[in-house]
Amino acid sequence: MKPRNIELTLLILAAGITCFGYWLAAQGATADLPTTIVPFLIAVLGLLFGTHFFIRIAIPFADGLVFPLVALLNGLGFMMISRLNPDLAMNQAVWTFLGLSAFVVTLLMFSDLRSLEPYRYTFAAASVVLLLLPLSPFGANINGAQIWIRLGPVSIQPGEIAKVTLALFLASYLAEKKDLLALKAVKLGPLQLPPLKYFAPLLFAWCMTLMVMVVQRDLGTSLLFFTLFLVMVYVATGRSIYVFSGLSLFTVGAFVSWSQFAHVKRRVSTWLDPFADVKGAGFQISEAQFAMADGGLAGTGLGLGTPTGIPVIESDMIFAAFAEELGLLGATALLVIILLFVSSGVRIALSAASEFERLLATGLILLLGFQAFIIIGGTLRVLPLTGVTLPFVSYGGSSLIANYVIVAILLRVSHNSVVVATEQLVGEGKWKAAKS
Repeated sequence: MKPRNIELTLLILAAGITCFGYWLAAQGATADLPTTIVPFLIAVLGLLFGTHFFIRIAIPFADGLVFPLVALLNGLGFMMISRLNPDLAMNQAVWTFLGLSAFVVTLLMFSDLRSLEPYRYTFAAASVVLLLLPLSPFGANINGAQIWIRLGPVSIQPGEIAKVTLALFLASYLAEKKDLLALKAVKLGPLQLPPLKYFAPLLFAWCMTLMVMVVQRDLGTSLLFFTLFLVMVYVATGRSIYVFSGLSLFTVGAFVSWSQFAHVKRRVSTWLDPFADVKGAGFQISEAQFAMADGGLAGTGLGLGTPTGIPVIESDMIFAAFAEELGLLGATALLVIILLFVSSGVRIALSAASEFERLLATGLILLLGFQAFIIIGGTLRVLPLTGVTLPFVSYGGSSLIANYVIVAILLRVSHNSVVVATEQLVGEGKWKAAKS
């Protein structure tokens, strides 16, 4: 079966699961789903199918599994957001439209991703500007984190866009300098580093991640950027010393932040023992623990739980809502969908036609996978709770738009790899025919 036919079949299945889940949630005794939300559900599903037919024309050879998985995550997220806070359903439908529009624009603008490779320092400068924007007069402090800018009634996280520009910078820089970065020219104690002029841009990127954590009080984004930096350098050079030294430096920085900044210490204390202040700082995480315990193995049933008592449930804690109403089985199924998506992204990266595309796809799928790990780990108390969103599932406009741009890039890489491989096979066939 052709990739696009596989994609359409799986997309129909994803739409069916979403509609069935919405219907179940609407029957629940504790749910309040007004009938006015149904047109927005139809609009979201219509947008996803419309995008599929655009993919058929623009990138017919792209992987057939990625988009249906994204559509399923987006649909389940919309269903749960509608169940938790019906007032946000219209907003999420609008953000889905904008995200899919960004997806289409990305595919139209960048038919050859390798044309972006020379603009590495432009992407680096854009990343710095985007990270510093929340500290400008347009910046806004929301829930204790200075990571937003406010434009009229709309709040935007520039860091979500910076994820993409930073990955583009790192992929381009490392594709060109990977051999030089693998050199052992400078000895610093037990460490053997490459020449400083090649390592300095990466060191600057590391400093920016610490700045995000310290100045903007955003541990989640800092972890994302640092992991992106660390893994992409390792993938490009194959030197494990970067991983060990990077983790050591980040550990030192995190310890200093914990000892010097009250908000970091408070976040760690709440993570270690949320029940010590169950009506104060630990209220959100404590309620999430109670909700997941109440869900048990099979859950209370969609629309039959009480997850709406958890603060910011539709974004930070949406995984707890799934765990309560669908139980361990439903939460595990959600994890499997995310893992299938990440594994598909890794497969695309491995088959990329150029080193730049390989590094770019690796960095981008890593971002989404690690972002899911951070927020789910925070909900389960494996990690301190951070303000990042569960990709495609949580409520949030900036994140949804940036994530759809990432998916567009991944599918473009997948399509290009098939095209290049086919051209090579055709070329070899012509060469053999001429030789004979």
